Amino acid sequence: MRRRSLVVVAILVSGAFLVASLAVAGGGKRNLKAGDLSSYEENPDLSTTGAGSFTVTIDDSEQSLSYELSYSGLESDVTQAHVHFGKTAINGGISFFLCSNLGNGPAGTPPCPARSGTVARTVGAADVVGPTSQGIPAGAYGELVAAMRAGHTYANVHTATFPTGEIRAQIND
Repeated sequence: MRRRSLVVVAILVSGAFLVASLAVAGGGKRNLKAGDLSSYEENPDLSTTGAGSFTVTIDDSEQSLSYELSYSGLESDVTQAHVHFGKTAINGGISFFLCSNLGNGPAGTPPCPARSGTVARTVGAADVVGPTSQGIPAGAYGELVAAMRAGHTYANVHTATFPTGEIRAQIND
């Protein structure tokens, strides 16, 4: 009986070790996405034909975020797009730039496609700009990732017609 118990314990420990090894081998990556970006998610609400999608992969081992933002049907040209720190239906400050046509993003910020297109990039701590007024200092990658995992960030696409944002969606699992 005791031998059987030891065998069961050994199998359980081996299984736990295997699961942990696979997690490490996977690089500690986690995929998050925003629901469909739409004008109905903006605050205050808007009604436009714009739509989009956003996915992000958090790579803990590399301390980086790889994202893809796609959008179409916008009312006017995109000026910039960001990830913001804020709850659902609450506006928040900029955490990092997705793209910009205004020349105001950190080095390496790609240009935004005009009214439809896709932009993708990998960012790290140097790309985190805050928002310092909400307790996330520039470069605070870990704090931003914690906010993203908690569902307290959103993707927002700003246009010439709607400079505070035309389409938006909360980022979550």
